[in-house]
Amino acid sequence: MEVKVLQNILQANDAFAEENRRFFREKRILVLNVMGSPGSGKTTLIEKTIRMLEDRYNFAVIEGDVASTIDADKLSKLDIPVAQINTEPFGGACHLEANWIRQSTESFDLDKIDMIFIENVGNLVCPAEFDTGAHKNIVILSIPEGEDKPAKYPLMFRVSHAMVISKLDLIDAVGCDMELLHENLKKVNDGIIRFKVSSKSGEGFDDWLKWVQNEIEGIKK
Repeated sequence: MEVKVLQNILQANDAFAEENRRFFREKRILVLNVMGSPGSGKTTLIEKTIRMLEDRYNFAVIEGDVASTIDADKLSKLDIPVAQINTEPFGGACHLEANWIRQSTESFDLDKIDMIFIENVGNLVCPAEFDTGAHKNIVILSIPEGEDKPAKYPLMFRVSHAMVISKLDLIDAVGCDMELLHENLKKVNDGIIRFKVSSKSGEGFDDWLKWVQNEIEGIKK
């Protein structure tokens, strides 16, 4: 019975997600769903990306956390629309659902937005199971987390279109077998687009920003 209930929940969510994708495409708004462990650098990546592209595009963020508005408050300082989703009232869910995403955008002036970042709840399991309706899924893996995560949490890396390896500046301090990491990725999703960045030094951001801009321009055609 529990399996059937879960299947029904996922099917309903998938239907909402497809509606979201159609809606955002019609509005010509790119939506990126950023997923990763707590502390992997999701908020920092989003903040730095917006700061470096804010002269060209208008952004909004949907911030997901079990509790608090810490990250939303930080991003609000960028003078952009930010919507907070706390899952504690829903039992502390470790993911965001498609219908919550759509409801969150009701507070945005969508005619003035080029791109929406969804920062999902920090987790390498649940967010991968629930389609938000974003055009692309991004998984962030920080250097301190190690090279084994694609092998341990394959669904997360399988449903993601791109992976950002963050905190590259820490590789000498904590170590990470990059060759093994790419071997583990190849077994799960060989086609995943890969970026290596350091938000601290700015290393690798040019390639990441170029990709984001191409995605934004692509949705506008």
